Amino acid sequence: MERGKVKIVYLGAGSGFAPVLGKDIFLIPGLDEGIYCLVDIDEERLNLSFQEIKLIKEKAGKSSWEIIATTDRREVMKNADYVINTIEVNGLYTVRYDYEIPLKYGVDQCIGDTIGPGGIMKALRTIPVWLEILRDAEELCPNALVLNYTNPMSMMMLAGFKTSKMSMVGLCHSVQGTAGLLAHYLEVPYQQLKWRCAGINHMSWFTELTYNGEDMYPVLKKKARENKELYEKDPVRFEILFYFGYFVTESSGHFSEYVPYFRKRPELIDKYCRDEYRGERGFYSKNWPRWRKDCDDRRRRIIEGKEEITLARSHEFAAQIIEAKEFNKPTIIYGNVLNTGLIENLPYGQVVEVACLVDRNGVNPMYFGRLPEQLAALNRSNMAVYELAVKAILESSYDCALQALLLDPLTSAVCSPEEIKQMFDELLEAEKDFIPKLK
Repeated sequence: MERGKVKIVYLGAGSGFAPVLGKDIFLIPGLDEGIYCLVDIDEERLNLSFQEIKLIKEKAGKSSWEIIATTDRREVMKNADYVINTIEVNGLYTVRYDYEIPLKYGVDQCIGDTIGPGGIMKALRTIPVWLEILRDAEELCPNALVLNYTNPMSMMMLAGFKTSKMSMVGLCHSVQGTAGLLAHYLEVPYQQLKWRCAGINHMSWFTELTYNGEDMYPVLKKKARENKELYEKDPVRFEILFYFGYFVTESSGHFSEYVPYFRKRPELIDKYCRDEYRGERGFYSKNWPRWRKDCDDRRRRIIEGKEEITLARSHEFAAQIIEAKEFNKPTIIYGNVLNTGLIENLPYGQVVEVACLVDRNGVNPMYFGRLPEQLAALNRSNMAVYELAVKAILESSYDCALQALLLDPLTSAVCSPEEIKQMFDELLEAEKDFIPKLK
């Protein structure tokens, strides 16, 4: 049977992900034509992305692909096969509040997009828009597969699974990125390193790590303890390895926010955290405007022919999923999916990150079993926050949102309940123009 043109709708096309994923899609062997629809409410950034992606298409030799750009997603969603979501809702205007207001109360974040004050506020801003997108998808492309990259991943996906019938999976690069990093740390070939990984987004665990049949965890611990230069590359993750026994998927900077140990006092931040993604104070808040400008400037240089386009597929999963599904080429990816007993000692009906088999039938999550209990306990501490925050959004509940923040591991390690309420009220007032009213 002749294949129709694959139609992909990309939401948040002004983001830096758009050309990366576009390049990956154009480099799928045999996928020589299709419709790539770029959607963004920022017309200037949308046009920059459109111009760059047209150049990528031509360089990849995929001239039969049609590229469409629009500020209205409903114009292009009808009969889409895939919807890729990378939206950012007012983050540029609010990231300063997300960092500076909690800082007044002693909560010093590095990233602030997954959990904690920054993650909860981002969920309050983003999830209502996400649910509107899913409602449009149910109406216009009910058979599409939705691929979500937007954080806070676990909360986004939980809200989606609770309210929508769409087939969807949450995608990140921390599992495959960390696997490559571990091969580098261990000085072994990546393709020969064997591992199992499961947990929740930004807190999945490499429960097995072997090379040529040898358990590599004793080797990794020894190297990190004896090699100061190696330890300094990932201090927080190595500390977690020393005390909890396993390596986690997210960077030291991200992970330092998800647990109560490393950021509750300034001297602990000084001891365990370093620059940039290794735990820098206010890293996102201080750099986001510059990153955005740099992204746009780079696009302009490419469009003007002042910077070369390089063709190479990234390690992102979106194109791998499309290739596997369109050509029935079974492949394994790691996705954020509903826990239907996949990880036995994490809450049923919440979102977990596990290996998934992708083929013509779509994304098929694979059973993992039980995590070591100490790891499951750390996961559950975050999942309780996610459950309450999503409940707050779906029910417009002030109390549930506040209770989510009260349960946050870092915030609760620093502040009293009264201080947390004051912080939350101040955040709500500062961002009142960007979030629905809570009752």
